[in-house]
Amino acid sequence: MAKPTTYQNEWTSLATRVDDFKQLVKFRLNLMVVVSAVLAYFIAAGGWGSLKQVVVLALGGFLVTGASNTLNQVLEKDFDKMMDRTKNRPMPQGRMTISQAVMNAGWMSVIGITLLAMLNPWAGLLGAISLLLYSFIYTPIKRVSPVSVTIGAIPGAMPALIGCVAFEGTITPLGLLLFGMMFFWQFPHFWAIAELAKEDYRKAGFKIIADDANAATLGIQSLIHATFLLPIVGGLYYFGYIGIINLVLMSLMTMVYMWLCYAFSEKQTRKSALTVMFSSFFYLPLFMGAMMIEQFMV
Repeated sequence: MAKPTTYQNEWTSLATRVDDFKQLVKFRLNLMVVVSAVLAYFIAAGGWGSLKQVVVLALGGFLVTGASNTLNQVLEKDFDKMMDRTKNRPMPQGRMTISQAVMNAGWMSVIGITLLAMLNPWAGLLGAISLLLYSFIYTPIKRVSPVSVTIGAIPGAMPALIGCVAFEGTITPLGLLLFGMMFFWQFPHFWAIAELAKEDYRKAGFKIIADDANAATLGIQSLIHATFLLPIVGGLYYFGYIGIINLVLMSLMTMVYMWLCYAFSEKQTRKSALTVMFSSFFYLPLFMGAMMIEQFMV
């Protein structure tokens, strides 16, 4: 059998490095974060706004999120080895050293925060706060207490606020309401994933789930947090950010989300947890997409 040529080896090596970088920054999750920020920007702008601002926001947000995810993996390298869902990441497999990962996090954080600050100081400040909270507070507390989930939901909701601030230049009721929506939306999403991967988490020593927590408990917690989305919808209507049609549609959509969380608490099955998880993937873009469409039509 013929040996691979140097050209083939170079392409294989490049493809591996690209794939490792995508894992390092959690590429698909990162894209969802960027899309959330951009949709929030469009909603605040009531249209397309500035293409230059959108590009800077998307690139800056991607880099800051990528830096946060990288630092998270640096701090959890030894624990990632213990979990099936993370054991094939670059550092646990030895394809990337800690120093290489830290260097990547360094340039991404500096460039990302600088880009956000070019939009306005608020955007840069919120980006920096998000990175620090996720990397250096949420990440270590995951091994200590379930309160880490609440702490982690703050940087998780920050993209919507940053997207609004990028256009408006300051914190407004719209930014706070979208922040609240993303904050409470995360809990059913996370508790469903926690139920599906709880053995992995416990094996690695993460305390994000209470020792006595079961599917019923996680389902009830999901339902409680999903219920807080209804006042968010009401707030958006009260401040004039949505009309009566979206008030009804978003309320119905939220009640379906709540019902699925209730079913999760009652059935306590893998299928019910998966249903909540997948419904969360639809809820966020549908919610923000409906707002954006209404803003474009006004």
